[in-house]
Amino acid sequence: MNNFRQHIEKITPLTDEEFAYISSMFSTKKLRKHQFLVQEDHEVANDYWVIKGLLKAYHTTEDGKMHILQFAMEDWWVSDYQAYNNKTLATISIDCIEDSELLVISRENKEKLCSEMHTVANFFRKKSNIGYVALQQRILMLLEKNPQERYNRLYQLTPQLLQRLPKTLLASYLGVSRETLSRLSHP
Repeated sequence: MNNFRQHIEKITPLTDEEFAYISSMFSTKKLRKHQFLVQEDHEVANDYWVIKGLLKAYHTTEDGKMHILQFAMEDWWVSDYQAYNNKTLATISIDCIEDSELLVISRENKEKLCSEMHTVANFFRKKSNIGYVALQQRILMLLEKNPQERYNRLYQLTPQLLQRLPKTLLASYLGVSRETLSRLSHP
């Protein structure tokens, strides 16, 4: 929980009492490699913060092609936010690439915290904005950059992630074939 407190305090300071109350709203969840955290067409009532492990969020088309939206590793948030916020069924799946441990907050507990504590509402607003910006950058990168530039950008932002990903998942995330990926090199 110390890492989680540090994560929050990058945005807003907390007293010990405030952090104890915030922590009481979370539970922990452990999953094994290949287990689902979220499945398409299921309800999504929780938001997740990764304590340990690596997950992928993706959509599978009717013809079976996987489109990876994001990876989530330590200190990152992940959920199907469309389903979570709109109380609809999931349109993406999230599963574990590695054994993972997560902090879990329900929609109700998150709303309760945000209504009771302005600092927590501010924290989640800022995290949401950061996520929106990252998604926009990812879309623009896919639209405007060639495979080498996309690879270089990912390497620049998260070199530790590249070491942990199977090549097939990395190729899917970058929107290239496995063969093309093998020709790409570090900057």
